[in-house]
Amino acid sequence: MISFAKRIANVEEYYFSKKLAEVRKLDTPDFPVINLGIGSPDQAPSENTIDALINTAKNKGSHGYQNYKGIPALRQSIAGFNERTYGVKLDTETQILPLMGSKEGIMHIMMAFVDEGDEVLIPDPGYPTYGSVAKLVGAKVIPYSVPVNVNELRKKDLSRVKIMWVNFPHMPTGLTASKQELTELVDLAREKRFIIVNDNPYSLILNNNPMSILAAPNAFDVALELNSLSKSHNMAGWRIGWVAGRADYIDAVLRVKSNMDSGMFLGLQQAAVEALKNDKTWFESVNKTYAERKKVAEKILDELGATYSKDQSGLFVWAKASDQIQDIEKWIDEILYGTKVFITPGFIFGNNGKRNIRISLCATVDKLNEALDRIQKWNKQ
Repeated sequence: MISFAKRIANVEEYYFSKKLAEVRKLDTPDFPVINLGIGSPDQAPSENTIDALINTAKNKGSHGYQNYKGIPALRQSIAGFNERTYGVKLDTETQILPLMGSKEGIMHIMMAFVDEGDEVLIPDPGYPTYGSVAKLVGAKVIPYSVPVNVNELRKKDLSRVKIMWVNFPHMPTGLTASKQELTELVDLAREKRFIIVNDNPYSLILNNNPMSILAAPNAFDVALELNSLSKSHNMAGWRIGWVAGRADYIDAVLRVKSNMDSGMFLGLQQAAVEALKNDKTWFESVNKTYAERKKVAEKILDELGATYSKDQSGLFVWAKASDQIQDIEKWIDEILYGTKVFITPGFIFGNNGKRNIRISLCATVDKLNEALDRIQKWNKQ
């Protein structure tokens, strides 16, 4: 038997990769599963985005390899988006690198900066990929609690920390950060001499004050920012994102990326150019839909006896389960098999999420109401 690489010994298959296969097996035409677990937007991209993809794909000259740094028009559109949205000016030649989704960027950044034995700060609760990729590159994972307590972190020995991952608006809790809080994080990174990376895909979803860590004073000394069109522009399956920051950091990521793919399809790049032109009215329409769904999601949580903050941004509602529930994972499975409604258990996001659950807003109001009805009937049994 051929042995597996040691790097995968402590890395599990992504939770949703396994769980959704189980969920699909329960799906039947007469009583389908209602998936309130994963944050895969069900609304469509803007029409001009789709038209750009189709028109480019029809051109015979569009199907060859593309530049690893993306076409100039895409980098210019990203720069324009960042300046309009966050007030951050970026050099289109040196400070922007398009990616095939920001998840790709997490791996590329880790490979570019982290050596075996280095330490990586990750939020708890937080996106599981930060920890998984840290382990894959041989780093030691150092969790920190959310909300971030910068003063407590400053007291710790951070001499071996190479990267700190932050994620505002935060997934799964929906917390946002003020400019002052982002500035304090940048100051900490400068003081302790590590890179801070903000993963920022949720800033336009149910959030009235989108922010970039790159807008903080001195951020370009130590910060990178990931962003994508997946959540904000309803393009999760298109796999389009970018990383922005100081030129030599971007160049380091490019050295990794250029050895791992062959450039993004031109049609996707042209579509992204158009998507980044979406105006305020388009985003208001998308967010109106999410706001309506959020009201029903909160009713589901009320029915389940969970508690939550109404002041959450992003695609999800994060809640704490009732103290009467002893085993959260078992309870989630009881709901799944009893009602065919799938809700995400919070333990997958870290130790601090063990008593929590998360509902996605990527289901229609009708579906959410049906889920509520099923859970109400199940509760009465």
